[in-house]
Amino acid sequence: MNNSIEIFEPGKIYHLYSRSIGDQELFLSDESYKFFLIKYSQYCGECFETIAYCLIPNHFHFLVRVKEKQQDAQIVKSFSNFLNCYAKAFNKSIGRNGGLFQRKFKRKLIDSESYLSRIMLYIHLNPIKHNLVRKVNEWRYSSFASYSAEKASKLSREIGLEWFGGVSEFLKIHETIKDEYLPSEYHLEN
Repeated sequence: MNNSIEIFEPGKIYHLYSRSIGDQELFLSDESYKFFLIKYSQYCGECFETIAYCLIPNHFHFLVRVKEKQQDAQIVKSFSNFLNCYAKAFNKSIGRNGGLFQRKFKRKLIDSESYLSRIMLYIHLNPIKHNLVRKVNEWRYSSFASYSAEKASKLSREIGLEWFGGVSEFLKIHETIKDEYLPSEYHLEN
């Protein structure tokens, strides 16, 4: 399924992702993962309701719904400013120069409930795919743990839980997942 589009539309859900240039590690410490999410919230919080995310050492995924009254140009500018801010801070911290992320971030429209469920699973299971952990709950840099937590969150968990039928079904399908839920069309490399 190739739903790459040129314009963000209010109320629509998108998968946003990008990777580093040359497999440069984007996150060198716990603090850099936290800093990335703080900057994401600062720059993109007005544009998106965040449904899910996963940060991998050399790439990231966000599943978002565009907030009402947001315009494409402003959203693209906010997201680009977020990536530029992080890249500048990252480069400064290690004495590096040059671009950090591939030229343009990718976005795919989520056009069905089935696609939404599958992409959410793909995002949360990405650390397993990359052999970083064996179980989904072992990766600290994703939204997975937030879905079973009772404390307040900046995530729009209700959107994700609605499609899975609640917390218990959400956890069950993530724990019993098989390879057939991770088709190649969702891979970042496409």
